[in-house]
Amino acid sequence: MFVNFIRENKVVAGVLTLIRVYLGYAWLTAGWGKAMGEFDASGFIQGAIANAGGEYPTVQGWWAAFLEMVALPNADLFSFMVAWGEVLVGIALIVGAFTNFAALMGMVMNFAFLFSGTVSTNAQMVLLTFFLLVAGYNAGRYGLDRWIIPFIRNYVPTEKILRPKKLQTQN
Repeated sequence: MFVNFIRENKVVAGVLTLIRVYLGYAWLTAGWGKAMGEFDASGFIQGAIANAGGEYPTVQGWWAAFLEMVALPNADLFSFMVAWGEVLVGIALIVGAFTNFAALMGMVMNFAFLFSGTVSTNAQMVLLTFFLLVAGYNAGRYGLDRWIIPFIRNYVPTEKILRPKKLQTQN
């Protein structure tokens, strides 16, 4: 019952729009300075790796291993992805375009930051983003998704994409 309410109610869509724009602004402002400046994630990554040791580690060993073996050697790529990922997620959430995908990618970044030992606003953002994801289309009702999603449903041949030709002929 609650899920139907959050997915279909137009008043809830208005509240979700406020949440979506707030989150989008938070992502955009966090990423803009990084994308326009000389952002280097290697210091952050090294700090997270260091926080995996000691008596009270704040970073899990498996995550520290990922950071040490994958992220740190590719810090330039990760710096680029974080900066522009934050900017793009912010813009998409503000204008309500591909809202669910943008929210999901934002949540992935929030969890990466949480796994790395930072708290800040990440937990709050995860909680708010959860409501956007549960709401589905209703989260982008008052945004560009109002036109994008129906266009995709009506004009993009998803049947051929989702069901290969071999499977189509068997039915």
